Amino acid sequence: MQTQALVFDMDGTMIDSLGFHARSWSEFARQHGIKKDMFTWMRSANGRTGVECMRELFAQDLSDEQARALVAQKEQIYRDLFAPEFAEIKGFSEFARLAFARGLKLGMGTAGDQNNIDFALRQLAMPTPPQVRVGGDQGLPGKPQPDIFLEVAKGLGVPPEACIVFEDAPLGIEAARRAGMRAVAICSSHSRDELASPNVVACVNNYLELIDSRFLEKLHVELT
Repeated sequence: MQTQALVFDMDGTMIDSLGFHARSWSEFARQHGIKKDMFTWMRSANGRTGVECMRELFAQDLSDEQARALVAQKEQIYRDLFAPEFAEIKGFSEFARLAFARGLKLGMGTAGDQNNIDFALRQLAMPTPPQVRVGGDQGLPGKPQPDIFLEVAKGLGVPPEACIVFEDAPLGIEAARRAGMRAVAICSSHSRDELASPNVVACVNNYLELIDSRFLEKLHVELT
């Protein structure tokens, strides 16, 4: 089916935030007396919702209210750290602008919560932000389950097979596959081998490479 929409993960895909998430997880763990290699743990958990992460980290069946309170604490640390040094994945805003100009719909599907989504979009200041945004605090299971991406496609009014997902994590690539969506792997936090999957149609370090390779022009030919 012809491509009609591009669906972007947020952390490590739209914005260069993973180092700051690692720092915030480490600070959060220190404040709660948790002794664990948080960088390694974060890489394995990338794509899960905040509530899922807190239940795993504390190894307790926390209530939704308890878990959300912990998530709010951790994410405030993250935003405080990242705001002064905010950066996008190279070329993202220009790539998104070019995609929208070619008639493609733009969606956002992330395990991040609404506060982090609002923070990212405010910092990016995109002329045309994603039309549909689905976050990990909306009651859907996190990746590798496909629910977040399927909800984005539903909101955009586009069949899943007409979407291309942009992802930086293995759990996200797998979620796209389960949703019946093709994927572009952004190697900001994982290697090409770690992101390899039958549904991956391109693997790049950043969006400048996609612009240089005329990725959108090839899609435009497909659309016409």
